[in-house]
Formats: sequence, structure tokens, C-alpha cells
Amino acid sequence: MCYCTRVDRVLVIAATTAYQTGDLVAAAGRVGVEVVLATDRCQRLAANWWAEGPLAVDFRRPERAADAIVAQAGDVAGVVATDERTAVIAALVGERLGLPHNAPSAARATADKLQMRRLLAAGGVAQPAWRHVADWRVPGDVRFPVVVKPRHLSTSRGVMRADDPDELAARLDRLRALVSRPDVAARAPADAGVLVEQFVPGPEVAFEGLVVDGEVRPLALFDKPEPLDGPFFAETIYVTPSRLPGDVQRAIRRTVAAAAAAIGLRHGPVHAELRLAGGIEPVVVEVAARSIGGLCGRALRFGAGVSLEEVVIAHAVGRDVGALARERAASGVLMLPVERAGVLRGVRGADAARAVPGVVDVVITARRGDILEPLPEGHAYLGFAFARGDGPDQVVAALAAARARLDVDVAPRLA
Repeated sequence: MCYCTRVDRVLVIAATTAYQTGDLVAAAGRVGVEVVLATDRCQRLAANWWAEGPLAVDFRRPERAADAIVAQAGDVAGVVATDERTAVIAALVGERLGLPHNAPSAARATADKLQMRRLLAAGGVAQPAWRHVADWRVPGDVRFPVVVKPRHLSTSRGVMRADDPDELAARLDRLRALVSRPDVAARAPADAGVLVEQFVPGPEVAFEGLVVDGEVRPLALFDKPEPLDGPFFAETIYVTPSRLPGDVQRAIRRTVAAAAAAIGLRHGPVHAELRLAGGIEPVVVEVAARSIGGLCGRALRFGAGVSLEEVVIAHAVGRDVGALARERAASGVLMLPVERAGVLRGVRGADAARAVPGVVDVVITARRGDILEPLPEGHAYLGFAFARGDGPDQVVAALAAARARLDVDVAPRLA
């Protein structure tokens, strides 16, 4: 990858809940790129992360947000988003500034599961059978089990499995209550309805790639060794390289490429989640116009130790990232889901978890006093653990051992 001597400027659009902002800013510094940060954060952020103060922007109206950013950002060579909502704003900013970008309609489709499903269907891309339920009533012709999903939320928030009509009615009521919360309704209004999808039995994988002039270049394929069968869908361990047969991996790459083309993605990172029907047939669950979320990007290294964030930043400002090969060692990440509601007193055992052979770091992102809420209503993680090893089995074992050494202390929340 080219580490050029010129100094470019990149715009990073980071939501309040984005974990990876610091990693992106640090990566930009390593490749000689200045950062302009646009954020909806209220708090003051670390001043040594960027040369200029952050731009305070209201993300609730993407068109206005893009106009505000363009008016304040100055000259930038590229734009990087951190989640589905900021991907829409990034596309609008790129369009206004004449920078390489995804079409705003494509970015909007990745942020709206209904529109994404329609485009995938039009493109003939394998996906679960689905229907849009606008009136929140149990459909009469559903084949169980099914999965209910809000149209506009991410990180498995609001996603629930139902195995019969009574359970589906209860799931719909629970989801409607979630999207009726004032803090959620701004992003996922109840009048948008809900998706009811056929549950696809089989393993799940995550694909990480980079779209260059409409061509999807694979960066990594993660196995998810712990079953995701519901009733809720908390992500835990990702490990790469995948242990799937070569022909299945090639089918996954073809399916993601077809999905990206159907949606209209042409530039920047792409993250996709797929189920393998019968263990071999890729079925698209989600496609996002961003890189992997949380701090999970730390699990990836390319070439001589190049980070995923360095690749994303370099590509955004127009540098040639070349042919990227992931490091030879196996690597993985453990996302620590919130399992109990209440107030966090602390997480003990991080040092013991770091001492597990193969574990390279444990990062607790939740803070003492944080109010915790598990899925499906919640959306935050307690932290992340990272491991490397000679093979995927060794990495999975190290992450499982690290998790066993952590003790999460949660106090009941007083009414």
C-alpha cells in the first residue's frame, strides 16, 4: 500500500455510538492523512486526535447534515462513515463535493432493510423469504420459524426469532414498544412497519471487503463458531481465516459481489452477513456500506502489519491500496455482549484474560455506572477481546478461555 509523502485530508463522520473513531484517527496519522471529524457527540473529544476541532452536526436529517458538513469541512480528499446512518450522509457529502462515493440511494438502501430486500430481489440475489408488515399484525400465511427485524436499526437491535403465531405476536409487540421510544423513533419510526423473514438454519459468516470502481475486493471472511439461532442474536466470536471449503468461500464472494451490484455500491468498504443454507448455500442477511463495527477491525492485519482502518483511510483519499493479503496467522475477536440489565459496577478479570496464551488484548469499553440493557432492546457491548494463533481452533479456544476469566458485576437498577 502506498504511504505517500503528500498530506491529504479525510472527513470522518462518526456517530455518538461509534467505537472505532479513535482507531480511524490513529490510522490516518500513520498514513499521513489529516482528519476532519464530523460528529453528533455532545462531549468534548480528545484534542490530540485531530488538527482541528470536531464539527458538531445534527445527523437526524441527512440532507441538512450534509449541507452543514460541506459548509464547514473545507477541502477534503475523501469521506469515511462509521455506521449505516453516517454512510448516507457520507454519500451525500461525496456527491456535493464531487468525490468518489456511493450513490445516496445505494447508501439509503443499506440503512433500510425493506429497500435492501427489494433491490436484492430485483437482482436475483439469494436472501431469506420475507415480507413487510406495515400494520404490525401477525400475517396469516407465515412459515415458522421466522425472524422479526426493524427496518432501520443495526447491531442485532430489535431482531428476534418467533416459532409460532403467539410468539410472533409477542415479538411484534415487543419490537413496536422499542421503536416507539423517543430515542429510537427518530431512527426507526413505528409507522415504517417491520420485516418478517424466514429463519435460515445453518452457520453464519461475516464478509469484509473493499469496493473499488464497483468491484468487490475481498479482505477477510470470518466464521462465527457459536450458533446464532435465537431467540435473540448477540454476536460473540469472529475468527478468520474461514474453515469453510474453498468452493463455499468462492460462492460467498460471488454472492456478496452480486448483492453489492444489486444495491448499487461502487466505492468504499462493505460489510456483509450471510447464512449458509444447508451449510453450503450463501443467503444474504445484511449488507452495509461501512467496515466492520465496534473495535472488531483490530482483529485484521494486512501485508506488513497494515490495519483495516489504514486501508479504509488510504482508499478514501484516493491512494492505491494495491493487492491486499491478510496476515498468515489466524486471528479473532470476542465481542462481550450485555447479558444482564442494570448498572455496571465493574468488569473483573481483564488482566487474567490478557494472560491467556494467544490473547493479545482485552478492552473493556463499558464504564462503571453505565446503565446496561441486553438485546433485543440494547445495542452496546461491554468490550472486546482479541487473539492470534497458528489456526482458527487455537484462536477460538483462547477467546473462550478469556471470556471465562471475566466477571461482570451488575447492580439492579433502582426504579
